Amino acid sequence: MPVKLPETTSKIEGPLVKQFSVFLPNKVGAMLEIVKLLNNENTHVVALSVSESTDSAIARIIASDPARVERLFREENVPFGVSEVVVVELREVATRLVKLLAALVMAEVNVHFAYPLLIRPRGFAAIALHVKELKGVLSF
Repeated sequence: MPVKLPETTSKIEGPLVKQFSVFLPNKVGAMLEIVKLLNNENTHVVALSVSESTDSAIARIIASDPARVERLFREENVPFGVSEVVVVELREVATRLVKLLAALVMAEVNVHFAYPLLIRPRGFAAIALHVKELKGVLSF
């Protein structure tokens, strides 16, 4: 049975957003410090994923004002990296997620990691995906 693929944008500028990977010590309150730093500048975390190891953690953050976050992190000497992720709105998670992942498989695109957004754009769920080789892939 053929899979009907989801409708997405075909423009590379469309769903790409900046993701900040913040390197944190693995201690109580480290994530709170970062979120408070952003909130004090009226910038909000709209997506968050944290991976930890014994000594440190990496917080992947999508924020409401990426330019402000980058400036703030530099001013405050917060160690971070920047990459682009694809954000996809899923109007119906149960069926649309399967179609989205099927489209990526058909395009031979590997998903390195994914996490949900904390906000619900237009009332629908959304997911951030970090995929390899974004150029030319976003027409699924």
